[in-house]
Amino acid sequence: MNIFGFHYRLERKGIGLVLAIIAVASIGGIVEIAPLFTIHQTVETDPNMRVYTPLELAGRNIYIREGCYACHSQMIRTLRDEVERYGPYSLAVESKYDHPMLWGSKRTGPDLARIGGKYSDEWHVRHLYNPRDVVAQSIMPAYDWLMTAQLRIEDLGEHLEAQRDVGVPYTDEMIAHATADAAAQIAPDTPAAEDLKKRYGAATIIHSFADKPAQVTEMDALVAYLQILGRLTDAAGKPVAQTGETQASGTQVGEAQAGEAQ
Repeated sequence: MNIFGFHYRLERKGIGLVLAIIAVASIGGIVEIAPLFTIHQTVETDPNMRVYTPLELAGRNIYIREGCYACHSQMIRTLRDEVERYGPYSLAVESKYDHPMLWGSKRTGPDLARIGGKYSDEWHVRHLYNPRDVVAQSIMPAYDWLMTAQLRIEDLGEHLEAQRDVGVPYTDEMIAHATADAAAQIAPDTPAAEDLKKRYGAATIIHSFADKPAQVTEMDALVAYLQILGRLTDAAGKPVAQTGETQASGTQVGEAQAGEAQ
């Protein structure tokens, strides 16, 4: 009864009631905000993590445009059945360059966090063109027009520049060559493809993803993006102790590499 009595008295004092409301409401904010001050100690880092190529970034934009995230998550939880089905659980560092991040929780379709390299380019093309051709019971809509839709690559440098504004370490050289690099990623064994590898790493996947080398299609971009999911870094496959060591030195090494690149 004393508690209710205090509350009734507080209600008669407007300023006191407002201050009490602010104090109580601040508790939730403090709980959410306080951990951010130590986030550099809790989020893994990997100095060897690479950024999306222009073609892969364009594919990610198409993935978002078509609402793929509404049915597919990109976050493997630490539950045993998820790890056994999809692979190592997701680490925060794997989404370090994702703006916006696409972790999600809705799984009308399977999680795609480790889909990269699991299937061939041909499988992805057939699956996107008509999902029932490869998974008879699929309820996923067909995206057959992606095969003929020419990808707009002229402004990809602006996309990279926007990503750099939010922290992705794209260099001036990457931005300047974005259009050429997008075209080069579907043209293996060409000088332009070699230049692409120099900028993004020797492990960059260079294929004619949709098997239409004469033009860069939206299908090329989307398949390129799907094939890199889970492969920007190998941090999830490292032992915990090794990942911990990376945390201590990764930031300094990463900054040094970014400085050298620029």
